[in-house]
Amino acid sequence: MSTIHQLSILAYHQIGQFAAMRQHRANYCDQARFAQQLRLLQAFDYRVLSLDQARAGLSGRLVLPRHAVVLTFDDGYESFYTTAAPRLLAYGWNATVYVISGWLGQRMHWHPPQPLRAEPELLSTEQIRELHQLGFTIGSHTHHHRHLAELPPHEQRSELADSKAALEDLIGAAVTHLCYPFGSFNATTLELAAAVGYRTATTCLRGAATTADHPLLLPRKTISFGDSWLGYLWKVRYKHAPTAELKHWRARVENGDFD
Repeated sequence: MSTIHQLSILAYHQIGQFAAMRQHRANYCDQARFAQQLRLLQAFDYRVLSLDQARAGLSGRLVLPRHAVVLTFDDGYESFYTTAAPRLLAYGWNATVYVISGWLGQRMHWHPPQPLRAEPELLSTEQIRELHQLGFTIGSHTHHHRHLAELPPHEQRSELADSKAALEDLIGAAVTHLCYPFGSFNATTLELAAAVGYRTATTCLRGAATTADHPLLLPRKTISFGDSWLGYLWKVRYKHAPTAELKHWRARVENGDFD
């Protein structure tokens, strides 16, 4: 065991069987490839961490294993319950599923319909309660999946606070992890997220999370439909140069713009 200075937080969306595609590939992962990816994590002796463990490790309060990942699933699709969760339980691994509290049990409808693709169903209240009882982390993806950076502060606060309150009432436990829909946030979003009680928030900023990252600005690596096993390992294992946007937010953190 040794202190880890960077951590791969992986972002998934839907898991299942899908026809070949050219667009929106990051929203899909073939279930056979997902099963293979879990086998690779086991074969290379990776520890799958919860976001609470990741936060503690990146802040220096916990010594983490050298090879570790965090698994996150955006939007709260029913396929997490039917396809991903059973495979994760077989390994005894945690994952965080970010759900949209205002759309539980409905169908995804924030993108225009795609030819030959049904609009997927979202997790029901009963499925979310069961997932929580099984040990999975339930996180917020806001109340209505809106672009937060485009909203005035009072609407941002409502999206963040209403979702947190609704999910806590649903599962009977604290909900302290957030994912920004569409990767949309601004400085006000961070201030409001902290004020209403979120401890971590994941973004669409690409890269490995490091001790330089604010816990409400965690970058991730998106797993896409076309990722081969070699491409998957490359995403998990190797360092990536931070994007210009990630550098910008890290500079603001270093300058003390956020507590």
